[in-house]
Amino acid sequence: MLKTLRAELHVHTLLSPCAGVEMIPPLIVRQAQAQGIDLIAITDHNTCANAGAVIEAARGSGLVVLPGMELQTQEEVHLLCLFETLQQADVWEARVAAVYPDQPNDPEHFGEQYIVDASGEFLRSEPRLLLTSAYMTLEDAVEGVQSLGGLAIPAHINRPANGLIAQLGLVPPIFEALEISRHISPAQARQRYPQIGALPLLQSGDVHFLDGFLGATRFALAEPSIAEIRKAIRGEGGRRMWLEL
Repeated sequence: MLKTLRAELHVHTLLSPCAGVEMIPPLIVRQAQAQGIDLIAITDHNTCANAGAVIEAARGSGLVVLPGMELQTQEEVHLLCLFETLQQADVWEARVAAVYPDQPNDPEHFGEQYIVDASGEFLRSEPRLLLTSAYMTLEDAVEGVQSLGGLAIPAHINRPANGLIAQLGLVPPIFEALEISRHISPAQARQRYPQIGALPLLQSGDVHFLDGFLGATRFALAEPSIAEIRKAIRGEGGRRMWLEL
């Protein structure tokens, strides 16, 4: 039997230097539940280090949390990298870390980068700046995510900063779906960017603060998993994805 789930697949924690300090695991879980969201993905900039803490905070709550990352590729494109398990995310984290610049963060200029536990207690700060590009091409990133069983989706493609179309001017034929921001409708996006073609569109809040949850993406799934999300994007077996504000 298929179940309808309301999803927000682009959520940052306070590990992302541009996110609010209130973005700690228990408050993220509480806010998602308060807004009727069933499924979220934790996608901090260029790291998965806080995903496990949010998964632990959500244990027993009914909220499903997928581990992920918002990778900035060599082309300065933001790419959502979504995974089924923490083990997959950890492998991806190591691959990205191996090709990531060792540039120190300047907290006064860029913001703090806090790694926390499930209760939101401080564990340590991430010393590397998480707002720069990895030495990894977009094509290699997509191939790497998929090799681990993950799903790679370009983030906020309509944005002039780090959006796929602004950076490349086209949509390479390597994606199954694209994400648009809250500031544009699917119809407007397709009219403004004919490069999209018929590719399915997700819409996310790109949540950096607790009031940023959108929950516009709906899925009809047998279970909340990457495999089922992929089937929904493809429209297989009655699974489907649609947008509803």
